[in-house]
Amino acid sequence: MCMKSSILLLLLLTTWTISFSQDQKGVARVNRINGVDVYIMNEPLNTYEVVIEVTTGLKAASLLTNGLVNESISEKAAQFVNRTIKIAEEYKSSRYEFDAIIYSSGKKIIAVMYKDPKPEYKLMARVQKIEGVEIYILSEPITEYEVFNSKKGGLKMKSLITDGLVNNSIEEDVAQLVKKLVKAAADDNEKIDGLLYGAGKSAAGIKFKK
Repeated sequence: MCMKSSILLLLLLTTWTISFSQDQKGVARVNRINGVDVYIMNEPLNTYEVVIEVTTGLKAASLLTNGLVNESISEKAAQFVNRTIKIAEEYKSSRYEFDAIIYSSGKKIIAVMYKDPKPEYKLMARVQKIEGVEIYILSEPITEYEVFNSKKGGLKMKSLITDGLVNNSIEEDVAQLVKKLVKAAADDNEKIDGLLYGAGKSAAGIKFKK
């Protein structure tokens, strides 16, 4: 191989490596609930078409407690999934078959069917940001990370329980968690790159490994 060809190949490989690394930033692998792919405040890498639009609906818990039940984000996501499955079963039509639900904001979600899904994009999504913090809800970053540790106590930086009420949207709950984690990190003269939430009523601040 001549020198020019070697240099050209090296440049192409370098460009591809940089591009691949940049593409992984903000990419998450999402979880499933009851067999449904769940995209919470992130967007599937696979293309899709909308099948059903679903709102939260009125919850029995809200009626019994005047909206003061403190539900977790994962509980709210599960309610969306179960409500969507119920709607699809009521119609019993292929028109209402779906692969995933997507939540972006507010108090509604869309149920979607993938269009020509690519295996390499299975359960993969591009996450949203709040105040510059990448949001990983019921999902995990593709890039390596570490949980932020507070210098003041050496404990994992967990948020306080979200103040989200039953009639809060998931987005509002997440915004509260971000605000608390950003402030806690700032108190230690630190900065978090992302918020990681799996279940329950707390979340962790994370920093990506260089």
